[in-house]
Amino acid sequence: MKTQVMTVDVPHDLVAAIQSFPLVRELEHCGRSFAVSPFAIYATCPHCGTELKVRGFSSHADIEDVFDAVFEWLTQPHATELLRQRQREIEADRD
Repeated sequence: MKTQVMTVDVPHDLVAAIQSFPLVRELEHCGRSFAVSPFAIYATCPHCGTELKVRGFSSHADIEDVFDAVFEWLTQPHATELLRQRQREIEADRD
């Protein structure tokens, strides 16, 4: 089985944005703040129960769409094994 290597120009700014992507999204509703997953499409205000749309859909891709593509890729068989292997390599490089 021959595998082709894909070449795609990835802007450095995209890599930097992914590296610094926040672990939570801070929202404000009813004059109060609360945190949700940065990947949430909808969130429910814990104070009043209103459902809020927190992620837009438009004709251009957002950084969350890049994460979604990676998450979708990770659903393939054996992909999580590759992920764990790479995580170990990254951890080893930090030492």
